[in-house]
Amino acid sequence: RALLADEMGLGKTVQAIAACALLRERRGVERVLVVSPASLKAEWEEQIARFTDLRAHLVLGPRASRLRQYSAGPAAGASGGAFFYLANYEQILVDGEEVVRRLAPDVIILDEAQRIKNWQSKTAQAVKRLASPYAFVLTGTPVENRIDEIYSIVQFLDPAIFGPLFRFNRDFYQLDERGRPAGYKNLQALHRRLGPVLLRRRKAEVEGQLPERTVNHFFVPMEEEQFARYDEYERKVARLAEEARRRPLSPEELDRLQRWLSCMRMLCDTPYILDSDCRLCPKLEELDPILDEVLADPGTKVLVFSEWQRMLELVRERARERGVGFAWHTGAVPQVKRRAEIHRFKDDPLCRLFLSTDSGGVGLNLQAANVVINLDLPWNPARLEQRIARAWRKHQTRPVQVINLVTEDSIEQRMLTLLAGKQALADQVVDGATDFDTMPLPSGRRALVERLEALLGSPARRATSPAGPEAPERPAAPAERLRDDLLQLWGERLLHLEIREEPPGPATPAILAVLDRPTEADRQEITARMPATVGTVEVVDRATFAAIERLAAAGFLQLAHGGRPLHRSPTLAPGRADDEERRVRQARAREIFLQGERRVRMAAVLAGGGFPVESLPHLRDGLEQVLRGMAHGAGRGVDEPEVVDLPWAEEHLRSLCPGDGALPALVAQLRGGGEALLAAGEAEAREWIGRGEALTRQIGEALGRG
Repeated sequence: RALLADEMGLGKTVQAIAACALLRERRGVERVLVVSPASLKAEWEEQIARFTDLRAHLVLGPRASRLRQYSAGPAAGASGGAFFYLANYEQILVDGEEVVRRLAPDVIILDEAQRIKNWQSKTAQAVKRLASPYAFVLTGTPVENRIDEIYSIVQFLDPAIFGPLFRFNRDFYQLDERGRPAGYKNLQALHRRLGPVLLRRRKAEVEGQLPERTVNHFFVPMEEEQFARYDEYERKVARLAEEARRRPLSPEELDRLQRWLSCMRMLCDTPYILDSDCRLCPKLEELDPILDEVLADPGTKVLVFSEWQRMLELVRERARERGVGFAWHTGAVPQVKRRAEIHRFKDDPLCRLFLSTDSGGVGLNLQAANVVINLDLPWNPARLEQRIARAWRKHQTRPVQVINLVTEDSIEQRMLTLLAGKQALADQVVDGATDFDTMPLPSGRRALVERLEALLGSPARRATSPAGPEAPERPAAPAERLRDDLLQLWGERLLHLEIREEPPGPATPAILAVLDRPTEADRQEITARMPATVGTVEVVDRATFAAIERLAAAGFLQLAHGGRPLHRSPTLAPGRADDEERRVRQARAREIFLQGERRVRMAAVLAGGGFPVESLPHLRDGLEQVLRGMAHGAGRGVDEPEVVDLPWAEEHLRSLCPGDGALPALVAQLRGGGEALLAAGEAEAREWIGRGEALTRQIGEALGRG
């Protein structure tokens, strides 16, 4: 059981295949389960066929079909007699228990195992329930952000290496006086603890076998309209940053902050990502002469990456205008078509560009290319390296040129300095690269403020913010300071905090605290922290507070006005002040959802009238509206009519409709653009219409429409 953590491009796949072939000869293993991202299953099949004569079976189809395929032996039909069974993480999330029972694999391989780095995620928990005598975990980036990630990955191989999580935290985290993580310690011991299971080579160790790599940053200024839209979001982020200096941000505020930062990054590429009527794109103008230069060499092929498909759509249009052949690889492309696009790029000399979102940034062997162009920078340096490693890897015979297009004086330019910090932690834990043993841990509100300030740039850059460049930090009021202290002390246990400052009420302000399972020690703690200006404090538990609110709602109690909420946990039902806002929001969400539902029905009518392909744009617009309604009801997108983030939608739908994340996948396919929709066949179009209708109906029922 081993963690193969060679840097990207050094042949982890073929090493794992060879190890399984040897185990078959030496130890008699009969079945190997390979779990990878869906986009890499075909790559595994190709590599197995290239290096062995062992049979591989791709697990595909609906659940009933998949369950038959997991059954080993001749009775399994098409899969009978296979040695490698190739599944993806999403299938394991649903099929995990049946995989163990029906297939009983001797070896499990987890490819791109950073997918289980979050030990709390459902995917990680499902994967860790898989059992096998042998296991290989493959990832070039076992640590991307925090050391908890290596804990989660190694837990699959051998839980005894680090023991329970509390012991891991005690051994490798520095804690402050309140027991919160303040830094890392014993990093060299952590590296040694990994020794028995870790196999690791870096490109620096085999640089004689790799060609030269050069990296260039091209800085691109914004156009006036683009900057105006960018500045609007930057002001919003600056205001939240000012709030974060004074108090912890609420979950809703953190959610808005994440969306607004993403919008700033999108606008660094082009406003077209958010507004199809605005096609300004200075990066596209910069890209033209770059492509002219590199494509002048007839043997050069180019990988072009962007996090956003709509940015790639503009590049695709420009490639068509120039008569340059291209391959198209996004999450909206079905697996079979993705494979055909990859082969065309590798084998067709006229196919010069490979246009890809980050769906093509992991696992693919694309040494046919010797130029990598990043139209935007990802948050994580590991993801940037993964993109580059598609071309700069073993068996590449030519120097590789990397070009990063970076928007000048923007969040992108300032991200360059932040990317290096995350790399240092990975170098120490995985490689033992330096002699230091501790590292401060950026966490909490102060770290958030510092990071936002780094992303927003100098005070002069934010002179247009209402806060102003010289605005002094406003000291927090005593009640707000108490709230901050209690949140740091109790975290999620603090459910509600309210202060009563006005009559009718006590002569001095009073505090009500609702705490999960309060003890006498908790009551003494809050009393000791009370500001001198506050007279009394009452501490109640969740059940008591819920009973009071129920009685008030039923009219048996009348609660006095004048209380000011300081904090309310999202795990509680909305308070009185939130009820009206929630009702208005839910009514608007229902209205938006019904508009989307009507559009989906219109698409079905068109399809039934003999126009299935022509109905797809209506289906796409209808499902986008359904998602917007769902997001509006959840409190997302209330202020901005933005495109709904599909990863969020998938996670939200799993709780709304357990086990079903099919709607975001369908929307991703339909977002491919007009030409992609018109290229669909009638049968495929009818299938999409049927799925869209069924999913809309299911979500409507889950939302309580009946």
